Amino acid sequence: MESPSSATASAAAAAAAAKRVQIEKAHNFMRQYRDPESRELKKLSANQFMDVWAHYDKDGNGYIEGTELDGFLREFVSSANATDISPEAVTDTMLEELKSCFMEAYDDNQDGKIDIRELAQLLPMEENFLLLFRFDNPLESSVEFMKIWREYDTDNSGYIEADELKNFLRDLLKEAKKINDVSEDKLIEYTDTMLQVFDANKDGRLQLSEMAKLLPVKENFLCRQVFKGAAKLTKEDIEKVFSLYDRDNSGSIENEELKGFLKDLLELVKKDDYDAQDLKAFEETILRGVGYDKDGKISRKELTMILLTLAKMPPEDEQ
Repeated sequence: MESPSSATASAAAAAAAAKRVQIEKAHNFMRQYRDPESRELKKLSANQFMDVWAHYDKDGNGYIEGTELDGFLREFVSSANATDISPEAVTDTMLEELKSCFMEAYDDNQDGKIDIRELAQLLPMEENFLLLFRFDNPLESSVEFMKIWREYDTDNSGYIEADELKNFLRDLLKEAKKINDVSEDKLIEYTDTMLQVFDANKDGRLQLSEMAKLLPVKENFLCRQVFKGAAKLTKEDIEKVFSLYDRDNSGSIENEELKGFLKDLLELVKKDDYDAQDLKAFEETILRGVGYDKDGKISRKELTMILLTLAKMPPEDEQ
């Protein structure tokens, strides 16, 4: 049996350790995730990763940028030092050089800020959680995205709710690892974490634009410069678009092909915030404008009319 004096000493040691962690958090948030001997970063759990993200994305806009990025880089570098140096020890000159190298390595889309996927490439995380970010395997197009959306929106509510998201993540991990070794508790943790990350309006479910950030496509073909104020579209341009969306080579764009095309078109208008109702209303507006014949398909002629209209639109900042 532990003596009262040793129990008191153990409690005091635990309290001192907890106080030290609190001081480190206040002084340098990243230091707590370093191994005290090797100074290497420890492997982060899903919850720890979210703690890091929430700490540095102070305005909650989905990016670490500006002074947030400066603060992260200062603390990230200084935390690697065995002695407890202040983040301010990283001079402005050092910071600018560091930022240049860091952004070149991790700012994949070159927008000058760090999103959550880019941070996930930098920080070591538990393998299963890292797989959910799908770095090496984006979807080919929005057609595939809409097929997945239809499959997991099982109640046709126009949203991916928590249980549906959990089923999606389970299947995603099973496909990635070819085995089913993820516990129910872990799946719930991953689901909650993904909702924290991607549920921008905090309604406890994912709308279309939020799911699109979780499950990215390689490219929105309609974002290419040729469709933005071009003098004229060539027949080859139109054929390229048609073949991209006519995945079954049926000679028309229909079903998920049509939904995928309209999703890409909608993203040109409402880049970051749209849901299934927006897509439906947009479909009715666009197709009514080209004399849509209600057969659930778009022909080459109808596609040409839409693309010509798109090409004549003013630049985004003038709209």
